[in-house]
Amino acid sequence: MISEITAIQKDRIIEMAWEDRTPFEAIAYQFGYTEAQTIQLMRRELKPSSFKLWRKRVNSGVSQKHLKKRSSDINRFKCTRQRAISNNKVSKR
Repeated sequence: MISEITAIQKDRIIEMAWEDRTPFEAIAYQFGYTEAQTIQLMRRELKPSSFKLWRKRVNSGVSQKHLKKRSSDINRFKCTRQRAISNNKVSKR
């Protein structure tokens, strides 16, 4: 499945993975990528040092990449100022 995505989709998955408040479940919802597949993509596409920093941040508790670790006050995938994202169709500004 990983090889079937376009370059634009790959860039969007990486961007979402970098965002601390975007959970892995949002990536799975939009692209069908599990957490393991997202990690595999990040490992393959990032420099080793960048990947290590990202994994360290995701596992440190600062990131809210897992819905179970998130505060119940956070009930959205995106910033309130961001336009609606629906199935990887990002609205133009």
